[in-house]
Amino acid sequence: MKNEMMNQTTVDAKEKDTNPGYYGNFGGQYVPDAVLTALDEITEAYEAAKADPTFDEEYRALLADYCGRQTPLYHAEKLTEQLGGAKIYLKREDLNHLGAHKLNNVLGQILLAKRMGKTRIIAETGAGQHGVATAAAAARFGLACVVYMGAEDCRRQKLNVFRMEMLGATVVPVTAGQATLKEAVDAAFADLVEHLADTFYIIGSAVGHPYPMMVKDFQKVISEEAREQILEKEGRLPDAVFACVGGGSNAIGSFAAFIGDPKVRLIGAEAAGDGVATGRHAATMTKGTVGILDGMNTYGLFDEAGNVAPVYSISAGLDYPGVGPEHAFLKDSGRAEYQAITDEEAVQAFLTLSKAEGIIPAIESSHAVAEAMKQVPQMSRDDVVIITISGRGDKDVEQIADYLGVEI
Repeated sequence: MKNEMMNQTTVDAKEKDTNPGYYGNFGGQYVPDAVLTALDEITEAYEAAKADPTFDEEYRALLADYCGRQTPLYHAEKLTEQLGGAKIYLKREDLNHLGAHKLNNVLGQILLAKRMGKTRIIAETGAGQHGVATAAAAARFGLACVVYMGAEDCRRQKLNVFRMEMLGATVVPVTAGQATLKEAVDAAFADLVEHLADTFYIIGSAVGHPYPMMVKDFQKVISEEAREQILEKEGRLPDAVFACVGGGSNAIGSFAAFIGDPKVRLIGAEAAGDGVATGRHAATMTKGTVGILDGMNTYGLFDEAGNVAPVYSISAGLDYPGVGPEHAFLKDSGRAEYQAITDEEAVQAFLTLSKAEGIIPAIESSHAVAEAMKQVPQMSRDDVVIITISGRGDKDVEQIADYLGVEI
């Protein structure tokens, strides 16, 4: 499966013209025929669902009553004062049910699975938040659930593994390769090929058409709310929006409602790990090249032979060697900018926000906070920025303590 889905590093014009789901030169469906059949079935079902008002009504009701939306747009007064630049607001996705943005997307996809008559749900997960959200939604709708997670990520995120199992899911540790998110994706696709009739694959990141379209549609509630909230609070749009970027679901949701506003800077923070010069990083946009990865043409980290390169980050949710195709398009078009944040910078941002505001962010979200900490002091006090806190940091406390050499 891995080789079938990643054995190309260029896309010719004919392929681009005959494959759907493109954002400029990025996207497409570069998958085996068996997977293509499943993706076409999902695309057809989703287009029908979007045209049915009852689908959106049920989804919005779940966002309100199960997720607890809207999430607040919080004025971070102490952090603003400490940094001494632009006025900072935090979009509090950490207050979403289960502690992250992931449920926004999972609920939409599981409603689609139910509509398609699927009885079994599978998912991949890195930091575990998407897996937890999928397990919870499957429990809510009485569906069998299997979550694939890299064995290394299982070790780093033992709490979330237990949460998934407590919710009734079967967690399958994946030991191939680096045993992280990329391998979990491969294992989930292999499962899908074997169980096409009854299984729906809920992908958490904005990868592989029609998933970039669906994930954006279900995650854009983040920026739709933030746009309304900032207009109510400030009477104007923000000067910049910061969000962390791994596969890209949180960031595309944070950017979506502002893409058409060219004066709003869109700033993604990706994982530099030990530093982009060390080779131990997951800085896809900073150091990557364009190629085929997980069924799409996008920026990825490849070695000299064209194979997917090893990646590293302290964040299990950001150590993915690719990125959703719309992010690749936003980068090349100049509409969004992407910066690399090291582990050390992310940890210091994690501690800074915790102490300044009494808000413990996920280590993923801390990358966005870290980039804002660099840029906000250089901005005017009349400027306004939004940082998406994609999830809460309870899951990361033990790992942060270990990084700092603190025994707990």
